[in-house]
Amino acid sequence: MKRVSILFIALILTLRVVSAQDLQAVLDSQVSEEMPGILFSISSADLSWSGAAGVMDTESMEALTSENTFRIASVTKTYVAASILRLMEEGKLSLSDPISQHISPEHRDILAQDYPVDQITIRQTLRHSAGFFDHTNAPEFFDRILTTPSHEWTRTEQLKLCVEKGEPIGPPGEQFSYSDTGYLILGEIIEKYTGKDLDGGIKELLGLEKFGLERTDWERKDPETDSLRIHQYFQGMDTFGFSPTVDYYGGGGLLSTTSELVQFFQALFAGQIFKNPETLEIMLEPVSYAEKAGMDYQMGMYRVKIDGKMAYTHSGFWGTQVVYIPDLEIFMAANYSSAWRGSAVAPIFSKILEEF
Repeated sequence: MKRVSILFIALILTLRVVSAQDLQAVLDSQVSEEMPGILFSISSADLSWSGAAGVMDTESMEALTSENTFRIASVTKTYVAASILRLMEEGKLSLSDPISQHISPEHRDILAQDYPVDQITIRQTLRHSAGFFDHTNAPEFFDRILTTPSHEWTRTEQLKLCVEKGEPIGPPGEQFSYSDTGYLILGEIIEKYTGKDLDGGIKELLGLEKFGLERTDWERKDPETDSLRIHQYFQGMDTFGFSPTVDYYGGGGLLSTTSELVQFFQALFAGQIFKNPETLEIMLEPVSYAEKAGMDYQMGMYRVKIDGKMAYTHSGFWGTQVVYIPDLEIFMAANYSSAWRGSAVAPIFSKILEEF
């Protein structure tokens, strides 16, 4: 018995106890002149922690806090995809339906100039396999943003940009090609069947408020959420004054915090968002194509490796990423106020895992 006790004590002493100071030190190490700030949250069976390092903007030098909000950009697609799947559960649509059945005649006619809208399905649109040119890849798109950052974009205007400034990538369902344009269409479908804007429609379908997600709002919908928004930078340029309509209609649009991103992913993978367990399986069903896809993308979610472990994730243009690592039962979310580049995975995640 005495020998067992000694061995047990020795084992305890060898375990790495991760403190808030350890995690804060990792965040602090990420801040530099080029990277003004970082926000981060982690949750596992043994740990729940949120932190911040750096400043809210480089003019005021006000310190960031974990309560600050930010434009999550394409991470919004996870919420949009889940909302479409909720509409499927409610019997409003089938994933095999052509998009032409569910969008306005005006938008159907615009897209039909270049695309077989009677053949492109909702499933293909969710998976980025519909063949849509991404309107954000049109040079005219960023030219307009940089010359007139306050320009108020419309969904119709962006759909026209898709048709007028690019060519179809290929036949529906035969290839992966990431496209914000497809998620504009899915956003319209959510608005149609809920009779609400995307803020109200997604909150209704996903039940976000019952999870206490008070700072997860479409930009311009909650003054307090807006007031907490940080400055986000692109190649040294402060984008704070860019109209949110640049990315507002389903490809992006939400503001949130890192802790609430983690909470949403936890609810999703715990089976609390969908009515039927099979729906999450549909969302995460692996997809393959004749030619290897550039991303292992499912529906509003894709898979990556982090330190050799498979993770479900989505990232956003302005520096946001959320991950769930099933083998470790760890959820993490981060926002770099100047987006990291050169890797599919935000550097902070591996650095944090080194602490365990």
